[in-house]
Amino acid sequence: MRNISIEERAKKLAHYIIETKDTVRGAAKKFGISKSTVHKDVSERLMKVNPGLAKEVRVILDENKAERHIRGGMATKLKYSHKEKAG
Repeated sequence: MRNISIEERAKKLAHYIIETKDTVRGAAKKFGISKSTVHKDVSERLMKVNPGLAKEVRVILDENKAERHIRGGMATKLKYSHKEKAG
């Protein structure tokens, strides 16, 4: 990812998030960059380069944010269900 411009990286991240509906954390892991960088790229930088694409990715990020408490609850449930089986 180092050889492309910041604007191109922002576009690639946006397309990836839109196509996969992945989270900022998932995109960061996939592209080998920090969550902060992903967020800044798709929230701020992309708005200057491609506002339409930025709005599309914002919809996905808002969905992920709305669902995050559910994912957290499921992760906790899974964690403790494994402990009960082991204990």
